[in-house]
Order: sequence, then C-alpha cells, then structure tokens
Amino acid sequence: MNALTTTEKLKAEFLSKASVQYETKVQEANWELYKKQKEAEAILYEKKAEAEAQKASADATFYACKQEAEAELYAKKKEAEGIVTLGNAQGAYVSTLLNALGNNYTAVRDYLMINGGMFQEIAKINAEAVRGLEPKISIWTNGSDSGGEKTEGAMGMKEVAGVYKMLPPLFKTVHEQTGMLPPAWMGALSEKSP
Repeated sequence: MNALTTTEKLKAEFLSKASVQYETKVQEANWELYKKQKEAEAILYEKKAEAEAQKASADATFYACKQEAEAELYAKKKEAEGIVTLGNAQGAYVSTLLNALGNNYTAVRDYLMINGGMFQEIAKINAEAVRGLEPKISIWTNGSDSGGEKTEGAMGMKEVAGVYKMLPPLFKTVHEQTGMLPPAWMGALSEKSP
C-alpha cells in the first residue's frame, strides 16, 4: 500500500498541480482574452466616436455651406429683383420724358446726357487731352464794332448780344466734334457756314 498509496498520492498531487496549473492557465488565457476584448472594444468605441465626430463636423460644414449658398442665392435674387425694379422705374421715367417732350427722341437723349453729366465728363476728357498743348484761340465777333460812344445800358446789351452771336459757331464746333445737335429749344444750326 505504501508504493501504491505513494503513487496514488503523487499522481493526485501531480494531477492536482496540473489541474491547478491548467485552471490558472485557463484563467490567465481568459483574462488575456477579456483584456484584449476590452482593448478592442475601447479602440472600436474610440473609432466610432471619432467617426461620429467627423460625421458631425462634415454635417456642420455641409450645413454652413448650404446656409451660405442659400444666403448668397437670396442676395442674388434680391439684387436681380432690385435691378428689374430699377429698370422698370427707368423705363417709366424715360417714357414719361418722351411723352413730355412730344416723342422727340433727340431731345430726350440730349436731356438725359445733360442731366447725367455727360457734357461735363466730355469737357474733363477734352481738358485732359489738350493739357500741355498750346491751344489755338478763336475769337468770334459779329463785326459790328463801331467806334462810337454808347451808354452803359447799351454796352451791357452789346455783351449779351455778343454771347448770343457766339452760340451758333460754338454749336457748330460741338456738332463737328461730337455729332450732337443742340436741343430744339436752344435753336438749330443753319446749313450755311458762319
């Protein structure tokens, strides 16, 4: 019994140790598996959170871009509506002018050019063009300069008459340079040379 008992005892002891080692190894393996599962779950959770954050950021960016595009579209629509309204108002204005001036297109054109400052702009451009040049000065007279004495009133009227006599050559010069005629209410150019 001694040998058999000792053998059984040793067997039981080795079996017990092996069983404990097996259980320990199983528990260690399970612990490693559990630890790796938790690490994988943590990584998965982190990746999910990162993906959701990226999606939220992309959604926010998309929403901001969409809002900006809608705002720009709205602004462009309002600008277009304003342009249409302005065009309609200008059309009504020109139509009213045309009716007031007896459907005289030339008079309407001349009025709009005067009112729009076109002649002032032409004068500025011409002044810039001749800056630094030595101009040729033309003096227009009516040829009725008599040496007789005149009263003060007559002298004043002579000056006014001189201005009026100077207008036809001035109008002719403007017509030659720009192709524009004076408004009908100011007079017309004659076909003969002054």
